[in-house]
Amino acid sequence: MTTERRYDIDWLRVIAIGLLLIYHIAIIFQPWAMFIGFIRSDDALVVLWKPMTMLNVWRIPLLFFISGMGLYFAMKKRNWKQLFLERAKRIFLPFVFGILAITPLHFLIFQNYYNMPLSYFPHMGHLWFLGNIVVYVVVLSPVLFYLKNNEKWKFRKAISKVMTYAIGPLSISVFFMLEVGFVKPQLFELYAKTWHGFFIGFLAFFFGFLFVYSGKAFWQTVSKWKWLYIGLATILFLIRFTGFESLSNMYVTTIESNVWILGLFGIGYSYFNKPSALLSYLSAAVYPVYIIHMFVLYAGVLLILPLDLHPMLEFIGITLFTFIVCFLIYEFILRRINILRPLFGLKWKFKGVTQKKLKRI
Repeated sequence: MTTERRYDIDWLRVIAIGLLLIYHIAIIFQPWAMFIGFIRSDDALVVLWKPMTMLNVWRIPLLFFISGMGLYFAMKKRNWKQLFLERAKRIFLPFVFGILAITPLHFLIFQNYYNMPLSYFPHMGHLWFLGNIVVYVVVLSPVLFYLKNNEKWKFRKAISKVMTYAIGPLSISVFFMLEVGFVKPQLFELYAKTWHGFFIGFLAFFFGFLFVYSGKAFWQTVSKWKWLYIGLATILFLIRFTGFESLSNMYVTTIESNVWILGLFGIGYSYFNKPSALLSYLSAAVYPVYIIHMFVLYAGVLLILPLDLHPMLEFIGITLFTFIVCFLIYEFILRRINILRPLFGLKWKFKGVTQKKLKRI
């Protein structure tokens, strides 16, 4: 069975992970960086955090939505055994390898920077996202396969009908509000290794699947109303940004998060759903780059911060270093050494056989 390739979803995934790298670099220049295990620059760039506060309510949920959509496409041509094997190779193996061999590297750099005793410390670090995905696939697969095998069921028709209205896709915000009410997170954007991050990811992953499952109605709606969603998101962000606490709270933030995401899906579907050589390359590269980016980023910090440059130049330098070195490692090591490919989510490259395009997370 063949499935339609959704280039817009691939583009959004590439863009979201690119923004994740910039977001992590910006943390280096915040006064509280060390509280979450980041090396901290002595010269703060608080101004960088202004735009980051717009990104941080939707960047991680967006990736979970995309991952749920990717699972739908993966299930279209696999039974449950094939799916579990493919996800184990694609996600669980890099997750375990990353804990043992990748995340300890940036902790070693952290220890070296602060003249601490060097020690080997396996931990999830930024790969917590992959661990969550593994759990979601295992837990949700029975329900999702039931839905997949009953696509003519009235439930799908009902979901598709709801998705024809502008408020339809946004109605899922009710479930995200319930999550906030039950979990009571300290900060909405505190996702890493928290119950809030687990449950908001669970919801986004499930609804990402449902959005694609519902058919073209969802995509037509978000495409039609994309600027309404972006406009509403902008208004809600400005309210939160200006600190009107009586108007802005985490319940409202769930709506802001979802309208940003719906607007981005609409923009992607309208303008980016077409193939390109650049996308083909980046779509394959972005997963390995995500896995290795933290130790590369820390290496850039180790080299650039001691130069005592203007903090904005340091930020630009670390950003360029991180992106360039990550892609050099991908291009000349991870992509070309066959034994390393599965450890970074890439397929084995058999002699004489063209590498198939990577499947989505």
